Amino acid sequence: MNTLHAEWIKLRSLRSTWYTVACLFLLGLGITGLSMSGAGTEYRGGTDADRAAWDPTSQSLKTFIVAQLIVGVLGILVVTSEFATGLMQTTLAATPRRNRLLAAKAIVATAVAAVAGQVLMFLSFFIGQALLAGQDVPYAHLGDPGVLKAVVGGGLYLSAIALLAVGLGAILRATAGALATLVGIVFLVPALAGLFPDWMQGIFDFWPTLGAAAVFGTVPDENFPHPWLNLGGLWLGVAAVLTAAFVVFRRRDV
Repeated sequence: MNTLHAEWIKLRSLRSTWYTVACLFLLGLGITGLSMSGAGTEYRGGTDADRAAWDPTSQSLKTFIVAQLIVGVLGILVVTSEFATGLMQTTLAATPRRNRLLAAKAIVATAVAAVAGQVLMFLSFFIGQALLAGQDVPYAHLGDPGVLKAVVGGGLYLSAIALLAVGLGAILRATAGALATLVGIVFLVPALAGLFPDWMQGIFDFWPTLGAAAVFGTVPDENFPHPWLNLGGLWLGVAAVLTAAFVVFRRRDV
């Protein structure tokens, strides 16, 4: 508990933490407002098939695309900021048990991302639906089938990304390298998914922004019919990366 408390004190005392959380809400909610302002025109100009597939919940939660990068930056900085300033040696002198130290960093970063991400998802949903209602197009209520699960799933998704970022930060020890890797994972690989051989397609069932991101929807996706299993697969993948991070962090010199 002392290590956990110390990591929480360090995290909350950094200006970068509060700047990152502020950016999460400012950019996240700003994107929600911008994207939903034209959703009514998109709905009225769509085909019958488009209207049948209309998912107002998913529409309002698209802010996750940017939010995942911001919580990723938070998770990366929890580890790499101390490597960059040379304070990691001091931290290890105070907490020589490296597994305990990295676990504390992972818990604190994931907890902050979970709370902030979940609040963002609820705010994005309510703001988005209010904007849709004002445009006189179908909108959702929190009590509608699947809606609460999608909003809560969004918070769990962002938490997984933050934990993944902690693992990448511990493995690479550099903010730029870890962030570039995270961008490749959430954007580049999904964009090139069609180029991968058939035997590798199964990994995309739990890949960020692909199978795992199906949890944001309430309308069934034939490509990813089991979104919560896909989200669980993402968490397993994150656990694998974090396990590698623990091994590397324990064996490598500072």
